[in-house]
Amino acid sequence: MKTGIHPAREAAVVTCATCGTVIETRWSAGDLTIETCSHCHPVYTGKAAKVTGGSRIERFERRRARVAA
Repeated sequence: MKTGIHPAREAAVVTCATCGTVIETRWSAGDLTIETCSHCHPVYTGKAAKVTGGSRIERFERRRARVAA
């Protein structure tokens, strides 16, 4: 690896604006504020609404009912 071409990584603090979680890491751009993190995002917490379109047969029956009407 060549020396002197990579940016210097410094200690950085990533703060979540939603829940206030603070994560300490190393990064070249400094401190960062993010909208959501893995502690409050619905997909990671299991609070996301699971949308199911039904089985293939149920979807076919709905389409057939719309065409017949």
